[in-house]
Amino acid sequence: MAVSVDTVYQKVLAFANKEQRGYITPQEFNLFADQAQMEIFEQYFYDLNQFKRVPGNNHAYSDMVSNLQEKIDLFQKYISDAHINNEWGDIILSTVIPDLYRLGRVKVKYVGYEEATAEYYNWEENMLYGKSPLTKWSKKRPTYNRFIGEAGIHNILKVRPYPENGVDKVQIFYTKKPTKPNWGYVVVNDKPLYNSNTSTDFELHAAEESELVYRILTFTGIAIEKPQLAQMAGGLGSAQIQQEKQ
Repeated sequence: MAVSVDTVYQKVLAFANKEQRGYITPQEFNLFADQAQMEIFEQYFYDLNQFKRVPGNNHAYSDMVSNLQEKIDLFQKYISDAHINNEWGDIILSTVIPDLYRLGRVKVKYVGYEEATAEYYNWEENMLYGKSPLTKWSKKRPTYNRFIGEAGIHNILKVRPYPENGVDKVQIFYTKKPTKPNWGYVVVNDKPLYNSNTSTDFELHAAEESELVYRILTFTGIAIEKPQLAQMAGGLGSAQIQQEKQ
């Protein structure tokens, strides 16, 4: 399902070298590859919001919402029993989920109670609703909020009522960040040769191979000051987008 980092690199080289438009080093490619992957990944969420406003269809392979959701689902994960760091219900997300991109649902299972989905309160709501018996959190209706810890180091999730580590369970559903791609290589006769043992493929859906090539070519054209290359890549990318949205 993943996209081969070597296949993309070879295609980028083929386009860039055509008519001597330029050359991209492995180091440059790896930087541009990460940027391209993250741009495509982030666009999924904007496109999903847009296409949800448009009536869908009954064709499994042409419904854009279903197609986008399939691509996002590759990055859905969960933790069944998140570590609670202290008696105040704090969970350090930057430690527990270092690859966190977007937080989904939070569920809490207190001993003696049914599992319940926690409701998100921002800080203002937390101060306001926490004072009212009708809206105050309980073990039947837990809440959570998020904040940055001291010195801006930790991304923290706080659950109320405070769960006890090793006794109560907090389950977290989230979307992870794509792993950084890497075209690994060894140098032979002053030339870099692909090394699969040190390489990391793109984690995006296989359908994104062409889009990755076009975006990396655009970055390459800008970096080596070859506007023709960037224009060519932009034209190919625009044609693909038009085809997808027809």
